Amino acid sequence: MIHSGRRAMTGNGATAVIGKDGLDALIRALAAGGRTVIGPTVRDGAIVLTEIAGGDELPYGWGVELEAGHYRLRRRADGAAFAHSAGPQSWKTYLHPQRERQWTADRGADGALVVTEEDAPVPSYAFLGMRPCDLRAIAVQDRVLAGGPHTDSRYRARRERAFLVAVECTEPGATCFCTSMGAGPAVDGGYDLALTEVVDDGGHRFWARAGSEEGAAVLAQLPRRPADPATESTARQRVAGAADRMGRTMPEVDLQLLMRETLEAERWNDVASRCLTCGNCTMACPTCFCTSAEDVTDLTGDHAERWRRWESCFDLEFSHLPDGPVRATGRSRYRQWATHKLGTWYDQFGSSGCVGCGRCIVWCPVGIDITEEAHALNQERAATGGVGVPPREASS
Repeated sequence: MIHSGRRAMTGNGATAVIGKDGLDALIRALAAGGRTVIGPTVRDGAIVLTEIAGGDELPYGWGVELEAGHYRLRRRADGAAFAHSAGPQSWKTYLHPQRERQWTADRGADGALVVTEEDAPVPSYAFLGMRPCDLRAIAVQDRVLAGGPHTDSRYRARRERAFLVAVECTEPGATCFCTSMGAGPAVDGGYDLALTEVVDDGGHRFWARAGSEEGAAVLAQLPRRPADPATESTARQRVAGAADRMGRTMPEVDLQLLMRETLEAERWNDVASRCLTCGNCTMACPTCFCTSAEDVTDLTGDHAERWRRWESCFDLEFSHLPDGPVRATGRSRYRQWATHKLGTWYDQFGSSGCVGCGRCIVWCPVGIDITEEAHALNQERAATGGVGVPPREASS
């Protein structure tokens, strides 16, 4: 777990209600404090994450229509800013960039190579509009990239400087299953500020809570009013209602055990017949972290660079050895991804690698659904005498 220089709130944090003007003031206050504010906006037919300068850039009045292999923007009548589900990007794009230079090497006049580690300035980000599932995903990446003996120093530096503004979900998408993974739709710590959007006869407003001392200091700068019981109650009810309207579920079994007991299941052949092994799921996933090294040099041979870039376990060359690839078939590569995400991730990092955001379902070009595959594996296990099927399924 990352421990930044900011101190977490003890006891009940500061709370308030802000309006759209308060949200705009929040963006401007964070930017004035030297932070690069990243938030959602509409671009190229999607809600994407990019640098924003004011509240007018937020996707007010836009929602999304999601299904397996399907994403469309749709207009909303209520003008809500955050009533949309996860888009094609995640915050991983900024904390664990897709391509990053590691070092350079230059040959001096005496012929010796001088290697210089990359030392570019570390940006100070403010992430606005983080879903609870993405907040959980960052906590997962903290354990992976900064929680062990081999810390990624640049990830840690970016993470420690980041200011996190979470927004609770009040309207899950058809591919969301964060409730099954214990990752939403309510926030559970790990933020500097948390917002819950409410649009009703009482107006368009946000119930705001501080989760750190810096968050409380920023909240104190905004136009606000005391949090009233009606707004708080409505906000809580809408988040609780979202938990009951998830578009997808995982089977209510021990997923780690399920993956371990179905390694030879026939279902892996079924999904392999559909999977393109394109790696879209790993690129869209907020927790996938695999990278490879790419060395480049100029034509003189006097200058070389090493770059790190995202890699996918669906790439045939990802596990290449002198005798050939370790996982030569699409079946083996999909199984590796799914069993790691839902099973062996626990062995390595003490948690699941899935937060239920549904991106892998939406951005799969052939609509493969990880929840459908998990249910199918569970049903096959039950049919062959396996254990762990919920009583209501076993008796149906």
